[in-house]
Amino acid sequence: MSGLGTVFKEEQNFKTEVLLAAFTLLAGVAIQISKIEMIVVIICITIVLTTEIINTAIEDLCDKVEPHHDKTIGKIKDIMAGSVLIASVSSLVVGAIIFVPKIFALI
Repeated sequence: MSGLGTVFKEEQNFKTEVLLAAFTLLAGVAIQISKIEMIVVIICITIVLTTEIINTAIEDLCDKVEPHHDKTIGKIKDIMAGSVLIASVSSLVVGAIIFVPKIFALI
């Protein structure tokens, strides 16, 4: 729990992702997505948040190992940021597939 608290306090991206996750879950309940769809949404949220936590841990470790600018450390940080981007974009696509048809059905 201490690690989660640290990430939440220190990482603005994590705070934003948690806020978006809460909004997404509430929207899912409000428009009554199916249980399977809710499970998929929860898995996507978990993947994004976990990837962000791992990214943060590796960035902090890199900064501890090499506090000065280093080409290899920069590459590692870029790779980890890319993993968060992939998780986020794929989750956005999954969310669109689940939510967009249901929103249009309400209109």
